[in-house]
Amino acid sequence: MQDKRFSAAVHTQSMDIPALSSLDTNRVIKNTYLLLAMTLLFSTATAGVAIMTNAAPMHWLLSIGGSLGLLFAVTKVRNSPMALPMVFAFTGFFGYILGPTINAYLSIPNGTEIVTTSLALTATIFLSLSAYALTSRKDFSFMGGFLFVGLIVIVLASIAGIFFSVPGMQLAISAAAVLIFSGYILYDTSQIIHGGQTNYVMATVSLYLDIVNLFMHLLHLVSAFTGDD
Repeated sequence: MQDKRFSAAVHTQSMDIPALSSLDTNRVIKNTYLLLAMTLLFSTATAGVAIMTNAAPMHWLLSIGGSLGLLFAVTKVRNSPMALPMVFAFTGFFGYILGPTINAYLSIPNGTEIVTTSLALTATIFLSLSAYALTSRKDFSFMGGFLFVGLIVIVLASIAGIFFSVPGMQLAISAAAVLIFSGYILYDTSQIIHGGQTNYVMATVSLYLDIVNLFMHLLHLVSAFTGDD
C-alpha cells in the first residue's frame, strides 16, 4: 500500500531536558494520555471521513511533505498556545492520508476482520507495554540508540522497496517495524517517567506515531497471514 512507504519515516526524538519532580511528572503523564486519547479519536474521525468519501490515496511525496511540515510546525510551537491546534492539525492530516489505505484493506475479503484484529492487537500491545513501563518505572533510555538505528534501516528499506521488488521484503519490513515501534512505546513512556521528555504535546506526538505505525504494520502482517495481502 502506498502510505506504508512513509509511515515509518516520521518519529520524534526526545530532547535533553531537566528532570521534573514526581508531581510534575505525574501531571505530564496525565496530560499526555488525555491528549493522546483525544488525538487518536480525532485521527480516527478524519480517517473515517476519507473512508466514507472514498478519498483517493494522496501522492506519497505530498503525504511525506505534509506530515513532516506539520510535525516541524508542532515542534516549533510546542511551548506556545498554538501547540494544541497544531497537534490536532498534524494528527488529523495523518489520519486522513491513512484513510485510503485502511479503506483498501476493508475492501478485500475478511477486510473488516483484518482491520478489527489489527486494532485489537495494537491496543493490547500499547496498553501492555505502557502499563509495564508505568508500573515497573524501569529506565529504557538505553534502547534509544538501537531503536533509532533500526528505524533508519526500516526507512531505507522502505525507500528501496519503492524501486526494487523483492519477494517478502515488505513483510520483513513490517515484522521489524512492529518490534521497533513496540520498543519505542517502552522508550517514549520511559522518557516521560524519568524526565527525558517534559513537554506533553511532544510526548503525545511520539506515542501517537508509535501507535499509528504499529497499527499500519500489524495491518500488513495480519492481512498477509490470512492470505489476503
